[in-house]
Amino acid sequence: MYSDLLSQMPPIGLDDMKSVRLMNRVDQKYMAPAALLDELLERIADGYYLQHIEGNPLAPYHTLYFDTEGLAMYTLHHNKKLNRQKLRVRCYRSTDTTFFEIKHKDNKKKTHKVRIPIDPQQFDECLTVPEVATFVNDSTTYPIDSLHACLENRFERITLVDKGMSERVTIDSGIRFHNRATRLDGDISHLLVIEVKHEVGAPMSDIERALHDMHILPRRMSKYCIGTALTDPSVKHNRFKPKLRYIEKIRP
Repeated sequence: MYSDLLSQMPPIGLDDMKSVRLMNRVDQKYMAPAALLDELLERIADGYYLQHIEGNPLAPYHTLYFDTEGLAMYTLHHNKKLNRQKLRVRCYRSTDTTFFEIKHKDNKKKTHKVRIPIDPQQFDECLTVPEVATFVNDSTTYPIDSLHACLENRFERITLVDKGMSERVTIDSGIRFHNRATRLDGDISHLLVIEVKHEVGAPMSDIERALHDMHILPRRMSKYCIGTALTDPSVKHNRFKPKLRYIEKIRP
């Protein structure tokens, strides 16, 4: 049914989305059962534009994360350390554009993302690309030869912007993982990961009100960390147990 609801929402293109610039933003994440997507869209459809790429409202993503042999980046996140990074290559399959990306959470809990474009054909071999090696060496404390491919994921994203052009919302669904080291798979396609981004101090928005009324509470969630915990039995995951229990509890 949600495809019918999406078709009723006014579209917005990538060029128009660029005008939504949030200089001092706050990000809030939510996890919710995928079965609630229809109800959520029904509640908010009148207040948002729906991003279309090449005429498609669903944007497929393919991501591959990198870490050290001892999973230093995963461990820093698990242990709640700030000034931490995540390294990944991501293919935005709707446009076939591919970027090597570095996400950095600073000691004020703000997340910054920098990225460089690469050839889509270099997705699996991106660490051998000279520009990527330079980018990693200049932007991180991790030598390029200490990194290896760890976890990949695939999902589809719905992107919304409110009609005041002051809030961005992403809704990720169909999330699946494959661990390159353990060869194990993880499937949380019964889960939605929702992220709401707006200016600091903004009043409660339509989607925040809808989520509140549906008893969906904010829950931070890292796809890399949850995917790793689900597909590598050897990793420490005490901190993520409440989230893992919730994910399992809502499984149909």
